Amino acid sequence: MKKLKNIFASLLGILLLTVSCQDDDPTVGDLVTPSNLQVTATIVGQDASNPNGDGSGVVNFAATANDAITYRFIYESNQQTAATGTASFIFSNLGVNTYTVTVIAYGTGGISTTTTITVDVLATYAPPAELLEKLVGDGSRTWRIKSEQQGHFGLGPVGGTVPTEWYGAQPDEKATVGMYDDRYIFNADGTFTFITNNTNDDAGTDPAGTVFGRVNLIDELGSSGGEINGADVENLPYDDFQESWVLIAPSGVETINLTGNGFIGYYTGGSHNYEIFDRSVPNELILRTTDGNGEFDWWFIITSAEPSTGSNFQTQYNNLVWEDNFDVNGAPDAANWTYDLGDGGWGNGEEQTYTNDASNVIIEDGMLKITAVKEAGGNYTSARLKSENLYEFTYGRVEVRAKLPASQGTWPAIWMLGANFDTVGWPTCGEIDIMEQKGQDKNTVLGTVHHPGVSPGAGDGATTALPTSTTEFHNYTVEWTDTTITFLVDDFVYHTVSNDVTLPFNADFFLILNVAMGGTLGGEIDPAFTQDSMEIDYVRVYQ
Repeated sequence: MKKLKNIFASLLGILLLTVSCQDDDPTVGDLVTPSNLQVTATIVGQDASNPNGDGSGVVNFAATANDAITYRFIYESNQQTAATGTASFIFSNLGVNTYTVTVIAYGTGGISTTTTITVDVLATYAPPAELLEKLVGDGSRTWRIKSEQQGHFGLGPVGGTVPTEWYGAQPDEKATVGMYDDRYIFNADGTFTFITNNTNDDAGTDPAGTVFGRVNLIDELGSSGGEINGADVENLPYDDFQESWVLIAPSGVETINLTGNGFIGYYTGGSHNYEIFDRSVPNELILRTTDGNGEFDWWFIITSAEPSTGSNFQTQYNNLVWEDNFDVNGAPDAANWTYDLGDGGWGNGEEQTYTNDASNVIIEDGMLKITAVKEAGGNYTSARLKSENLYEFTYGRVEVRAKLPASQGTWPAIWMLGANFDTVGWPTCGEIDIMEQKGQDKNTVLGTVHHPGVSPGAGDGATTALPTSTTEFHNYTVEWTDTTITFLVDDFVYHTVSNDVTLPFNADFFLILNVAMGGTLGGEIDPAFTQDSMEIDYVRVYQ
């Protein structure tokens, strides 16, 4: 559904072009027609061996003209306007293809001069089928900002590798700005549908809605109104619209390119390219784009799942029965914690030796710090605390507030093991992993159960994106009943497992806290690793 104002803008452009063509005199009163319009095209990667470029399909255009105020570059439905006279297009048709780009130079009063330029460009990127399937699905898959997720929107430095490094929105923090009711559809025919208010279509199609964006940059949408809040414009009136989309891979990075004024979540201008930073989580993508000011990278988590009732989770356990707030500096309370000690891989090919030395486990400033260390000889040490034979329980809600280590190769875990482990072994005893994190992926956490029906070598688990897991504290929770085991991060449910009398999850379990190095989930350890810690604010059990 194209906006009527876009149609009017096109008609105005035609009218202006007609006026410029009707009068060959370069001056009409105070109106000045740009002259000597020159356009050059630079195909990225073009050289003697690659006359049509490096296969990325990227072409940079530069225009100059006497008496020009601004320039417009047009290729099919793609349009870019720039006072600097520069623009960039991505041509994605596979093979070498010929493209014609129209360039308009505007002078005072809108008088214009037009020319065209033709380029032969090579494109070699074919998107993987699984990515196309994830984006498009059956043709009706609809995406949204994952508003219930910590860090679903935020910013960081240009070129940064930590999502929302400088700011990440809390769950539902932006509920009143006109972003959470937006929906995005990547249609199989290459059109991108932006629904600006999905809640008013229940009784039929109503294109009216509002959007959210960066002050000044959002003016590119050509709308007016909205509320200025610092550097943001909130609730700018804007109707449903369509642009085009294509998957590209500049420098090997999978990227969604949107034409025209297409955008996701928060209007930032710029190239309208959204790098796919992570797509490993089912139904989710972590995206980033650089704004038109070249000031920030903006980060988004989008999901094709509608909001879960899990964001309004209601616990059935409210009686605090056991806790450790780590308020006393020094060694952990011996009444609450004992240790696993030694090396041997621990069944997972891990490389650390567990100790109870202060260099590996200590309470400081109200935090339990479990620190993995690379020793002088090149070996790794760490710590693994457990409540075995000290505190064991059946059913309840366990909540642990923690910040995770950021180093490649670290494998932090907050988990529980059946108290009959010594007699029946694993996996017969059962295992509940409240939180684990892979050593090569610090933007995601896992929740899993293990038992004879799914182990060894497997588990009933799920993941959820958490880009700030290593920079901020989060609540990792499991709600364990005789019928379900529910995993949450910051009170958001991301995985639920059924429990029944045939499973080992109906007897006492004990708690375990540890940081492993390498192994099946830790993977390759950063050669420059020296030490890193998991910090825990508290552990609480409710029944």
